[in-house]
Amino acid sequence: MPDRYSARADIILLDIEGTTTPIDYVFGVLFPFAQKQVESFLQTHDRDSGVQADLKRLQQEYAADVTQGLTVPAWVDDSATAAIPYIHYLIASDRKSTGLKSLQGKIWESGYRDGTLRSQLFPDVKLAFERWTREGKRLYIFSSGSVQAQKLLFQYSEAGDLTQYLSGYFDTETGSKKEAESYRKIAQAIGILPRQILFISDVTAELKAADVAGMQTLFSLRLGNRTLDSEGFSVIDSFDNV
Repeated sequence: MPDRYSARADIILLDIEGTTTPIDYVFGVLFPFAQKQVESFLQTHDRDSGVQADLKRLQQEYAADVTQGLTVPAWVDDSATAAIPYIHYLIASDRKSTGLKSLQGKIWESGYRDGTLRSQLFPDVKLAFERWTREGKRLYIFSSGSVQAQKLLFQYSEAGDLTQYLSGYFDTETGSKKEAESYRKIAQAIGILPRQILFISDVTAELKAADVAGMQTLFSLRLGNRTLDSEGFSVIDSFDNV
């Protein structure tokens, strides 16, 4: 078991997938749900302004893919449902697409609200959130999923509504999770120096970017994660160790 890490930070910034939430929940539940529901959702909500904005972003991304010579499913006309093959392609590719993530969040909302979805968190998450809050630390999320999807995940969890412990959320609107500038922007938005922030993630490329920005970092080693290689970053296998 990794040694306990003394969090000498005022802010704890957390990744979701593989850090607070099992990867299997994201790939085995959320992604298939969005893929299955996207057609009926678009048929019902295609005129919603938010959905229209998502589709416009996806069209721009599609055009960029075609220009780059990528082999992507055809987007045959301007109807909302014509986007479905390309959306399925992006989901299967786990593309960190802002338009896709925003649309997925809207689809997941219906599943959370009707009780079909209940997000899974690692058992130590709720207790850690409570303890860190008592210690006066502020908690934030940085995920490739949309802010809406992040809020839903922590609101409709099997452990109950944990949004009361979270001070804010950041998504790809801030920038890539693998770019140091994104972490500088987060520190600036919070109004604190990067060195006062501890970022925890299971992806070393993200930890490298946060480290370059001046943040403290920890590698999340959870059951079911893709890699055990921390590439030299300090390791935790539970928030009990922080």
